Amino acid sequence: MRILLVEDDASLGEGLRTALRRAAFAVDWLQDGASALVALRDGGIDLMVLDLGLPHMDGIEVIRQARRAGIDTPILVLSARERASDRTLGLDVGADDYLGKPFDVNELLARVRALLRRSSGRAEPKLRVGALELDPARLDVTWRGRIVDLSRREFALLRLLMERGGSPIPRESAQQRLYGWDEDVASNALDVHVHALRRKLDPALIRTLRGVGYALDTTVAAGAAAASAAATAADGGGEGGEGGGAA
Repeated sequence: MRILLVEDDASLGEGLRTALRRAAFAVDWLQDGASALVALRDGGIDLMVLDLGLPHMDGIEVIRQARRAGIDTPILVLSARERASDRTLGLDVGADDYLGKPFDVNELLARVRALLRRSSGRAEPKLRVGALELDPARLDVTWRGRIVDLSRREFALLRLLMERGGSPIPRESAQQRLYGWDEDVASNALDVHVHALRRKLDPALIRTLRGVGYALDTTVAAGAAAASAAATAADGGGEGGEGGGAA
């Protein structure tokens, strides 16, 4: 998932970018409102974290113009303006959430996850597809009841695929949401991540759609869940049978 961070304080911006990247988000950091509006209009942003006191264009005006242009990207405002009237104005012009400064980074990350969950139409915090489970808060992935160790990029790619269900994600879109503007990307980087996920999970779990991109094979995930349930039931039945014989 790709986040646009707009913060003119260099120290705070650097810290927020680091925290968001550690949470497996791709982050683009800008320091003025006019550039932020251009980036929003270009598209490909899943959420914007926006300071209000910005050079060239105030954050309130960024929100107002974005909404007038029909841009529905979720917007989380960060601001030292703590009066109720300031919060009300920010929300009424089109922000989706408002967090006053200073704030706890963990709360910021929780609000980011909640906004992304809401924008995708999900109520459940965790993503589940058959025997595959992903927890965005804990950065955990479980496959057939076993925790799988993934890199930050692998986790982010799997999250994208699970968000899509069985629908394909184009290569360009996947790369756009895995890497920020300032990151160097090898031409085969996406293929390397897909190969790693197949190796760590199941070779058949991710399908390659030539000329299109990649998709999660939900039938494989569902089959793995059924197989795990059957194995658990068989183990339980075996234990019960042994107990009956001993009696």
